[in-house]
Amino acid sequence: MPVHQKEQHRTERLGWLRAAVLGANDGIISTASLLVGIAAAHGTRDGIVLAGAAGLVAGAMSMAAGEYVSLRSQADTEEAALELERKELQDDEVGEHKELTGIYVRRGLDPSLAKQVARQLMAHDALGAHARDELGISDTLSARPVQAALASASAFAVGAAMPLLTVVWAPMTTLIPLLSGLSLVFLALLGGVAAYVGGANMLWGALRVTFWGALAMAATAGVGALFGTTV
Repeated sequence: MPVHQKEQHRTERLGWLRAAVLGANDGIISTASLLVGIAAAHGTRDGIVLAGAAGLVAGAMSMAAGEYVSLRSQADTEEAALELERKELQDDEVGEHKELTGIYVRRGLDPSLAKQVARQLMAHDALGAHARDELGISDTLSARPVQAALASASAFAVGAAMPLLTVVWAPMTTLIPLLSGLSLVFLALLGGVAAYVGGANMLWGALRVTFWGALAMAATAGVGALFGTTV
């Protein structure tokens, strides 16, 4: 007898993958851009490292707070919608059955079959059926604020550490090209890996983040060169 394995769908990774990729990408781009800008303004190594370390801590905390507040708001909205749906099921179960039947009819089921499916699903888990098919809320895609905040902050710190470590060991005479080049390599790798994990095209994933990273570093380098003095 063949052994049937449980299918692993990439949508199960959306929550933490989105937060981790966004955090690492922002960590590399924002920190590398900051360091390139200060280096272009003739900053000392100590000043550049200090600015990078401060940017790493502040950025990680900002990413964590932003992810948590955003997804906590989403979770609150989902919980309020579920509470309202729970009350409607208690007050008008027949009407809710008709509503669910109508949803399945609009999706292509025969009315008699739709009615039977709605009845069986509501008998098994009425709130779950309405949450999934009426409200679009599921366990896989529901908001997880703490998980997203931790993933985003950790990924930002790891991403920011890459350009910061480059500043520590790179010669000051070639700091800007080394920092820019290595940061773009890191971004390309990140974009490719994220695309692979998500099932998308790796080349386009790498090119997207590399382009925007290069644009950000070029802009801050221009600002640093134009307005900078020795710091």
